[in-house]
Amino acid sequence: MLKIYFLGSGAIAVPVLQRLVADPRIDVVGIGTQPDRPAGRGGRVTETPVAAAAQALGLTAERLASVNDPAFLARLRALAPELILVIAFGQLLKAEILALPPAGCVNIHASLLPRYRGASPILSAIRDRQPETGICFMQMEKGLDTGGVYRRLRRPLDGTETTASLEAALGGMAAEAAPETLCAIAAGTLTAEPQDPAQATCCGKIDKAAGEIDWRRPAAEIEAAVRAYQPWPGARFRCAVPGREIAVTLLAAKVVPGNAAPGTNLKCDKKGWIVACGEGALELLRIAVPGKREMAATAFLNGVREIPAICSDPTTPSAERPHHDR
Repeated sequence: MLKIYFLGSGAIAVPVLQRLVADPRIDVVGIGTQPDRPAGRGGRVTETPVAAAAQALGLTAERLASVNDPAFLARLRALAPELILVIAFGQLLKAEILALPPAGCVNIHASLLPRYRGASPILSAIRDRQPETGICFMQMEKGLDTGGVYRRLRRPLDGTETTASLEAALGGMAAEAAPETLCAIAAGTLTAEPQDPAQATCCGKIDKAAGEIDWRRPAAEIEAAVRAYQPWPGARFRCAVPGREIAVTLLAAKVVPGNAAPGTNLKCDKKGWIVACGEGALELLRIAVPGKREMAATAFLNGVREIPAICSDPTTPSAERPHHDR
């Protein structure tokens, strides 16, 4: 049996862990994940999806404040894994741990490397309206996602994906391929092909400010961002009704014809809400507002007495707004 130590935190790692634990060729000798942290509006301390999945499997995931801590490295050596698998873990591995397992450390990265190295490859592929993305089994080294690629799995994108739905799909792909691929790597029958650094692009962490909608951008870009920023940080704008402003999270939208000053309501009634963009227009389909459940945009309009005006921040030039991480 192939002895694997599993390092993962995010939801995309869960189906991979489940598949490896169930496979008779694999012995998962340990599981490491990020510490429990406050999450959500209430700040409730929450375990990672991997920690919850491990518990459901009757296993324990060790919470690792630092994967490079000498005490953890000593425990890892005692377990003697042949391969360390990393997927959506959230910490960098230093040279000492990278050199520990005989078959090396393998990362499952959710892009077609060398494109979208970094922290937000799924979101970035959707936001940038890429025709495809995928999964790479990658040999880990000191550089950020720079190691050779053992295997690429491609998935076409049809322009309806959200980050949450695409993460689930890619996690399933990775899980299906993981046992065979990892066994082949350990056996030496699958070798890593170097990446072409000239083709590399990078994507960093996404902060909350990235979700603020800039209506001066083309409608197609905004619609893609609406899907990319689900569940985090949410594509948001403010609208004004007499006496107050309302924060709106846009959950679904459709590109439609239209031409007016960006942020202008082209239609705003019981039958639809259409806002002009820098190029074309966007029909707002589903939204969320504080204190309310997700609703159709028309249901929101039916609940306000006055037509809401889109608020804008004219002091922030379009070029300075959050956009691509390259």
